[in-house]
This record gives sequence, C-alpha cells and structure tokens, in this order.
Amino acid sequence: MAPSVARPGGNDQTSHMATTVLGLLRASHPEPAAAVTVVAGLLAVGVGHRPSGVAAVALTVLASQLAVGWSNDHLDADRDAAVGRTDKPVAAGAVSRRAVGLATRAATLATVLLAAATTNRTAAVWATVALASALAYNRPLKSTPFSVLPYAVSFGALPAFVVLALPGAPAPPAWLVAAAALLGAGAHFANVLPDLADDARTGVRGLPHRLGAAGSRVAAAALLLAATVTLVAGPPGPPSWFGLSAVATAALVPPLTWYAGRNARRSGDRGVAAFRAVLLVALIDVVLLVTGGRML
Repeated sequence: MAPSVARPGGNDQTSHMATTVLGLLRASHPEPAAAVTVVAGLLAVGVGHRPSGVAAVALTVLASQLAVGWSNDHLDADRDAAVGRTDKPVAAGAVSRRAVGLATRAATLATVLLAAATTNRTAAVWATVALASALAYNRPLKSTPFSVLPYAVSFGALPAFVVLALPGAPAPPAWLVAAAALLGAGAHFANVLPDLADDARTGVRGLPHRLGAAGSRVAAAALLLAATVTLVAGPPGPPSWFGLSAVATAALVPPLTWYAGRNARRSGDRGVAAFRAVLLVALIDVVLLVTGGRML
C-alpha cells in the first residue's frame, strides 16, 4: 500500500484569505465609502488641487471611510445578528469580528498618518476631527437625540479639510461648510430609514427613531434641499441655470426614490433608495460646484 502523502493546505489558506478580504470589503460599506471618496476627489479638483493634492485628499478620505464602516459593523455585530442581518458580513459569519476590529484600528491610524504626511497641520486636524466625529456616532451617540450631530460635523469638516489642504491653507467658505453639514444631516435621516424597525428591536433610539419614518423623510428631504440651495446661493454672482436645475433635482429625487423604495420593501428588500438619493444629490451638488468655478 502506498504511503499517504500530506497535501499542503495552501489552497485552503488562500481561499480563507480571499473570503476574509471579501468580507472586509463588504463590511467597509463600500457604496457610501466610494461615493464620499469620489465627492472629496472632485471637490479637490474644483478648489484647485494639483494631482498630488487630489490623491492625498482622496486617500485620506478613503482611509477614514473604511475606518468608519468597519467600526460600525464591529460595534453593531451583536445587534445585526439579533435581527438576522445576513447582508452584514460579521453577523453572517463571512469575516470575524476581531478582523474587522483590527481593520478599524489600522484604517484609523492610516487616516491620521496620511493627513499628517501629505497635507499641512491645519488640514490634518480637520481630517482627524471628521473621523473622530464619525466614530463618535457609532459609539456613543447613535442611540441618543444627538445622533445627527456627528453627521453634520463630519460632513461639514470634509470640505474644510479639502480647502485647508491647499498651499497656504486658505479658509474654507462658510457657505460651503454649511452646505456640507446640511447634506450630512440629511444623509443621517435617509440612512436610518431602512433600519428603523430593526433598530427598535435592539434598543437604538437616535433622533430619526424619535421622529419616526414620516418625520425622518421630511427632515431628510428638507435638509437635502437646503444644502443644494446653499450651494447655489452661497457663491458670489447670480445662480446659473444648472444651479437652479440642481435645486429642482434635489426637490424631486428624494420623493421619487422613496416611492421606488416603498415598492422594494413590499417585495421584501431593505429599501436603500433613500440613502442612494442622498448620494445622487451629493454628486450633483459637487458637479455643480466644480463646473460653476465660484468656490474660492
């Protein structure tokens, strides 16, 4: 009888590693992470960054978005498992909670180091403020009436970081910071809408939960519209036709997408149309800024 030969476990290890990497990617909340990174990159182009500056901004923002997404799934693992969130990799067992926790720490450190190494001190401070605020939402502010504040602070700090990262660290326009803060606040209400029922079962009681679904939809739509109006009216000079069209789009997109989301929920889907409406409005707003040429 021929002796048995032990086969290397390389294939198993490779498969396990690939599964872990895919799980980490899914746990990073890739859709909003990519959208916010693209928005930051476009904004960097619009304010006059050179290619190296655009890359520095985009990489720093991407690292911060990864840290926030991984932190969210790491801290919410027990709640996600309790409500059967199979779309969450940690709750579904696709990646370990420990791996996501380690990834959170690595991305947090990378954000601070990238901002410090590739921009100036003032800009790095604002990048750190944005990240710290977003992490504070995941714990402890998510279940409080102040849950909207981290979104407003972090989104408002984003254009401040992008502008301050320019040579000479020019002060960001107040209207730009205000518009981003309004957009972030609207994103909070839209983002929570699909999870209101699951959050109620696990004791999460942020501001959208206290307002309810109808109140949160109104708040999200009003804040998104206010953000776009601020971007159109804030810069010097009369609004362009494109700017006025962006205002009309910001008024129409949320109700239309939420109607589509309602049909999706009836068929058993989570209905993330509300948050995708925010991403769409945000991209339109940034294109408005970049093409308008009136930021600084």
